[in-house]
Amino acid sequence: MALKLSPAAIATLKKRYLRKDEKGNVIETPEEMFRRVARAIAEAEESNREEWAEKFYELMVSFDFLPNSPTLMNAGTPLGQLSACFVIPVDDDMSSIFEAVKATALIHQSGGGTGFSFSRLRPKGDVVRSTGGIASGPVSFMRVFDTATDVIKQGGRRRGANMGILRIDHPDVLEFISCKEKEGAFANFNISVAITDHFMQALREDGEYELINPRNGEVVKRLKAREVFKKIVEGAWRNGEPGVVFIDRINEFNPTPNLGQIESTNPCGEQPLLPYESCNLGSINLSNMVTDGQLDWDKLERTAKLAVRFLDDVITVNKFPLPEIKEATLRTRKIGLGVMGFADMLIKLGIPYDSEEALKIAEKIMEAIAYWSKEASVELARERGAFPAFKDSIYPEGKLPFPEPKTSPSGFDWERLIARIKEHGLRNAATTTIAPTGSISIIAGCSSGIEPIFALAFTRKHVLDEDAFPEINPLFEKVARERGFYNLEIMRKVAETGRVQAIESIPPDVRRIFVTALDIAPEWHVRMQAAFQRWTDNSISKTINLPFEATLEDVEKAIMLAYELGCKGVTLYRDRSREVQVLNVGIEEKKEEVTVAQPGLPGVLSPRPRPQITRGVTEKIPLGCGRNIYITVNEDQVGLCEVFIQVGKSGGCVASQSEAIGRLISLALRSGINPQAIIKQLKGIRCPAPTWHSGGPVLSCADAIAKSIERYMKERTQGSEPGPRAQHAEPEVTSKIDFGLSPECPDCGSLLEFSEGCVICRNCGYSQCI
Repeated sequence: MALKLSPAAIATLKKRYLRKDEKGNVIETPEEMFRRVARAIAEAEESNREEWAEKFYELMVSFDFLPNSPTLMNAGTPLGQLSACFVIPVDDDMSSIFEAVKATALIHQSGGGTGFSFSRLRPKGDVVRSTGGIASGPVSFMRVFDTATDVIKQGGRRRGANMGILRIDHPDVLEFISCKEKEGAFANFNISVAITDHFMQALREDGEYELINPRNGEVVKRLKAREVFKKIVEGAWRNGEPGVVFIDRINEFNPTPNLGQIESTNPCGEQPLLPYESCNLGSINLSNMVTDGQLDWDKLERTAKLAVRFLDDVITVNKFPLPEIKEATLRTRKIGLGVMGFADMLIKLGIPYDSEEALKIAEKIMEAIAYWSKEASVELARERGAFPAFKDSIYPEGKLPFPEPKTSPSGFDWERLIARIKEHGLRNAATTTIAPTGSISIIAGCSSGIEPIFALAFTRKHVLDEDAFPEINPLFEKVARERGFYNLEIMRKVAETGRVQAIESIPPDVRRIFVTALDIAPEWHVRMQAAFQRWTDNSISKTINLPFEATLEDVEKAIMLAYELGCKGVTLYRDRSREVQVLNVGIEEKKEEVTVAQPGLPGVLSPRPRPQITRGVTEKIPLGCGRNIYITVNEDQVGLCEVFIQVGKSGGCVASQSEAIGRLISLALRSGINPQAIIKQLKGIRCPAPTWHSGGPVLSCADAIAKSIERYMKERTQGSEPGPRAQHAEPEVTSKIDFGLSPECPDCGSLLEFSEGCVICRNCGYSQCI
């Protein structure tokens, strides 16, 4: 089968997935990559390995199903670590803490992501009897993990990602809730508060609840539930942190309760795991399950059952980073089969995302996948044996890891399936998960997970022609051509915002189908997550998108609705909220007194005209986000008169903002503003990605501009001619990007999408947790 790959898919594969030689040259094709993976996974089969390898190959190259990134990267290589999700325990002693740091380093190096509960650590200020000292608390130890992650890239191709969880009844919960309030803090962590049913009851009754010291179980304080919840809501509104997990609900459907309680999830929150467990994920491309405008249920069944066998084989051939992980994983053999391309599927079926019909089809599809995945797991148990901890699970009691299905929307015989499970066992303690699919959906050319379309159009930034035609979502372009409204003017309007709701020349029924994330009310986001959760063993990766104008009350309603509808957790992101945080944080400085240097109206500064000829220098400064900033400082016979700033590609958001800053500085200089006053205003402004240049730190674009002007003035004052700067050995910096301040990809300049605490580029495949 010939592979059909988009330019974005090719770029993503070359950058992160295809094997390279020691010099970094790509040494395999996409087809060879899929052959490598298929053969490696088929090694788990006892017979007919070539036949199974061919089936697995066809499953992947058709893009009907793809496994998680570590499997594509590492299968058939010496590393051989194939799982995406890990949870590492952190107990209340120094040895356990730093063993967890070591385990984290090994996992990140092999391409996995890690989750931790810090709830067992004694609170800040508590006594350490062994030394007579005072405990520093969970948040301080999170910094150790954050720093370790900072210097390790996952497998050299993925940035490290962590989930930090703290129980709502831990004495340090308020410090934890606010630990990411400042931009750039704990940049390698997503954080979530583990909320209990007891807390939710206290919240409903406007009562108090207890904070409990985990060292001795003693109640140390009581807090108003409403006040703590308000802090969570404010954080989520401010910048999307913290999220919440409903920990009692997670454990209510823990498939192996006799093995222990679940305390944490993987970085994106969709995979609750016991200590040292890992899980490998894979996703069915629902867009490919539509034939002639109808869902192909037979194809979906075949795909789901083959995917379960593939994922179980992954466990068998996997090379685990630690013996404890191998033991815990093989004991339960959890897999996470999910979906991607859901939004594309709805468009092909003509169903709006925010509709009752979409909710019904979501439940129907997920019930089918749940049923067929369990059927496949029963067959594997008959062939290979049940997972070793089956007797310690809920299944012999006739239970399932989701609410008991009293009626089946699709007519599935759950009673019969439960009876078969009790008789033969299951191969896998859990079979279904909804992952974010950021990179693999780019490879497959479909929408991410169960998310709505993020934007309907974008312009690739490497196209230099000013009249370059925008790249439109292919499904929208197809409809536009078929319906006769495809023209340059309309497509440019679509490209301006990536949305169509305000373009009246597009038919209303088309606008109704092509809704994007920010066109959809938060309630519908939550209801869609709940619809999939109804039939999912594990949990759901889904961002509840809110508009910029959303209020604290809107955030509160979304969290409460998620709890009421049976979700296991919730992550919210308010559009442009990270910009708002920066604008609202900081100490107001005294205004500089300036002298009006030019005649004009009383109290109004009038700039002197720009001369025909100026002279100056241009300095190139590297930024922590991966870009370079070029700062030109010019002067005339009076003094400094203008500053030109270039960052990124022409026409981009960052480029336009930097041009605006340069124009305003130039206007101020020609109006007689003291340059030192300008430097003072800009110097010291921080972004999440500081770097090093010319022997000192560069904290942000603004800080770089201020220091460049300052260096220019210093050289002029000392009587030297401004020229090439002295070269300094710059320390290596880990590239980070703040989605709020810089919504463009540092690699290609396209628009970044925010999902589950990470940003991804649908153009080139760049991704990073923030």
